[in-house]
Amino acid sequence: MSTQPLEQAIASTKAVLANVKADQLTNDTPCVSWKVSDLINHIVGAQNFFLAGLKGTPPAAGGAPASEGDFKAEFASSSAALLDAFKGDGVMDKMFTLPFGTMPGAAFAGLATTDTFQHGWDLAKATGQDTNLAPDLAAELLERSKMAIQAGFRGPEGAPFGAERTAPDGSSNADQLAAFLGRAV
Repeated sequence: MSTQPLEQAIASTKAVLANVKADQLTNDTPCVSWKVSDLINHIVGAQNFFLAGLKGTPPAAGGAPASEGDFKAEFASSSAALLDAFKGDGVMDKMFTLPFGTMPGAAFAGLATTDTFQHGWDLAKATGQDTNLAPDLAAELLERSKMAIQAGFRGPEGAPFGAERTAPDGSSNADQLAAFLGRAV
């Protein structure tokens, strides 16, 4: 597996982040109990979490929430570092032990891709932006997610994914992915 899907997810989310305005930070999001500021903190923090996982170190704790600073620059630098790490020799084949299990680098890259892309969609939805993001990537992630997400991963708040929902007829690939991952479209 190449890093191309992750690069596309990062580019998509970066474009959404570029259009977030300060007065939108308190908007509700499709992520239960998260405001836009919380979602931004997660999006940036996830890049650092994934990077720490690749390095075999715990994620750095503390510091000001990303949404209180230049979150666009912070996302750009943390996602660039993450991409560089995934491009390292043998990373896609190496096994990584993470808080939720052990997996090969390629699967970990897939997880990072889906998380980055889906939360970019959440942010677009919460800030009134177009949610028809990266149609080819969204279709690929939807197919992968249908193969990988088991019923045990779904549940109330605290579970990785909510119950699958139905996207309206004619929905974009990104909207269909969001519905599959438990979002109201």
